[in-house]
Amino acid sequence: MTSFLIMLLQIVQLLLTVFTFIIVAQAILSWLIAFNVINTHNEFVRALWNGLQTVTEPVYRPIRRVLPDFGALDISPLVVLLVLYILNNYFIPWLIVQIATAGYAG
Repeated sequence: MTSFLIMLLQIVQLLLTVFTFIIVAQAILSWLIAFNVINTHNEFVRALWNGLQTVTEPVYRPIRRVLPDFGALDISPLVVLLVLYILNNYFIPWLIVQIATAGYAG
């Protein structure tokens, strides 16, 4: 049972890492669009942008409600990245160690 839980937590870590890459890709794409390096008139860019927005917007929305308005600056991706970093590098490894040591003790 403990190995199943550890494997499940490792899958969660992988998914959190993938979501981190999605957020970084969205940030880079938004900068490219903002500085008019690429534009949303291109069908591929528009589809990619809409797909990234669809995936990330449900996570950003509750954070934007709590954060004060900074005008054009949106720091909700930074807050999400910070939370993902803490989860992926501190909380989940700690939880894995707790599960592993409890499995050997019992």
